[in-house]
Amino acid sequence: MTDAMTFAEFRETLSADRAANARNSKGRLIVTAFRITEFLHSNRNHNVLAKIAASFVHAAYRITVDYIMGVYIPVEASVGKGLCVYHGVGLVVHPASVIGNFCTLRQGVTIGSRDGTDAAVPVIGSHVSIGANAVVIGRLTVGDGAVVGAGTVVLCDVPAGSVVVGNPGVVRKV
Repeated sequence: MTDAMTFAEFRETLSADRAANARNSKGRLIVTAFRITEFLHSNRNHNVLAKIAASFVHAAYRITVDYIMGVYIPVEASVGKGLCVYHGVGLVVHPASVIGNFCTLRQGVTIGSRDGTDAAVPVIGSHVSIGANAVVIGRLTVGDGAVVGAGTVVLCDVPAGSVVVGNPGVVRKV
């Protein structure tokens, strides 16, 4: 995130995230910790106290969510509001990835780069559901409203509103 997040944007985003995880206490904990850390990280350059607070909270976030819970969603990733995380264990998101609004990520999902660079990462649209143990890697776009089936390996663009399954992923329904 490049711009500082306002408190109103933070409240709106956090509210949408908490609603998306209403019956999912672990997901609610993960996205709440992510949003607090993201907010402080985006505002860390305001003064020395903000920088210290952001560093402390970021360290606590990394220890709790990344190391203990096994969920890697870096604050550098661009994640839209309404993120829903089910079961979370083994979830990995590349720091340069873009994830739209109201997306669902399940356990074992990997969203990342194919060649190790920040330029070759996925852009996930809004209202996308990604199934357990799915892998979405490379410079590609997953269109709005798409569904990525469990265990699917996505290596190319997915049209909006479609269902993709298999290894490698094949569009089955548009």
